[in-house]
Amino acid sequence: MTKKIYLDNAASTQVDPEVLKAMLPYFSEEYGNASSLHYAGLDNRVAVDRAQAQVAGFLGCDKAEIYFTSGATESDNMAILGVIEAIKNKVQNQKIHVITTKYEHDAVLEPCRELEKRGVDVTYLSPDSAGLITVSQLEAVIKPETVLVSIMYVNNEIGTVLPIAEFGELIAKVNQKRKNSSAKPAKIYFHTDATQALNACDCQVNKLGVDLLSLSGHKIHGPKGLGALYLKKGTPFKPIMFGGHQQANIRPGTYNVTGIVGLGKAIELLSDKDKKAEANKKIKELRDYLVSEVTKKISGVLITGGMEKRIPASASFIFTGAEGESLILMLSEKGLAVSTGSACSSGSLDPSHVLLAIGIKPEEAHGSLRVTLSRFTTQADIDAFLKEIGPIVSKLRAMSPIK
Repeated sequence: MTKKIYLDNAASTQVDPEVLKAMLPYFSEEYGNASSLHYAGLDNRVAVDRAQAQVAGFLGCDKAEIYFTSGATESDNMAILGVIEAIKNKVQNQKIHVITTKYEHDAVLEPCRELEKRGVDVTYLSPDSAGLITVSQLEAVIKPETVLVSIMYVNNEIGTVLPIAEFGELIAKVNQKRKNSSAKPAKIYFHTDATQALNACDCQVNKLGVDLLSLSGHKIHGPKGLGALYLKKGTPFKPIMFGGHQQANIRPGTYNVTGIVGLGKAIELLSDKDKKAEANKKIKELRDYLVSEVTKKISGVLITGGMEKRIPASASFIFTGAEGESLILMLSEKGLAVSTGSACSSGSLDPSHVLLAIGIKPEEAHGSLRVTLSRFTTQADIDAFLKEIGPIVSKLRAMSPIK
């Protein structure tokens, strides 16, 4: 039987054994509803509060500012739609402007497109060829009616890290000027999707200067179906879901205690800065070895996104003359799991909007491959990939009608 090797950790990660151990009792022993007043409910409520404190400690905020969700997609929708709908209620019939980027995850782009249908003006910033956006770019598009900026911390397809703290400083300066202005324009609120950042970056919200931050459990060796939203106290917000009165009426629905416990434990494991740094050092060494060997042994390879400002776990390539989906399927037959980009868009035949945004031609974008590592990735895993990728690329190029 072919050994299975998983190199698609930007799509999802294996649950850490310590996370699974923490979750197990809540499947069959501690199964009460955390909203119930009896002992079983209260015990589960204690577990929810503990996880809330774990997430808050990692982000450096008050635990009352943490709301559990079904994942980063819901968190992003809450952040964007919830804030804008609340502001629209305050500034009746006034223009509203939102700023985001062209290469956000669809969990941000689609809510922004929905806002446009509702009459909101949205500006989409273009990254450069390295996959970066500058403070001056953001500053140039801020208008008097700008009320929300939503920019991802780390791009999910190419792994580039954006200067969120610098954006936060700029927005704080603009807000201070607005506060002192006689015209009293509305405050700008700042949201970041930090889903791909937690494993490698500093996510202390006060350092970043954000009002809202989205995260997901299954990208950090936690469970699927569980995310969180940091919502800074005082940030205007109108709920986008309606039901029970859980989570201060912000996000209704029965607490997924099992998942919440898992997310809390996954965050706790990331909170050990020394272990986190050690893991990222090892991951970077393996990633750099991977990139070096691929570019050395295979001609016609393009690295997408800059390598300098990039999380250690991410490598992304274009193999000219080889179609990306075929690469994935043939590597999968050899027991290797990789991707062409976002798993959430893998059903689409369109080239990656991220690659198009950084200037890659559509025909080249179809030859993309994303390899993403984790703290469980080994040298043997990388060597197994390197053994197979060259012959597969050669075979596909020989079959290609484009020479």
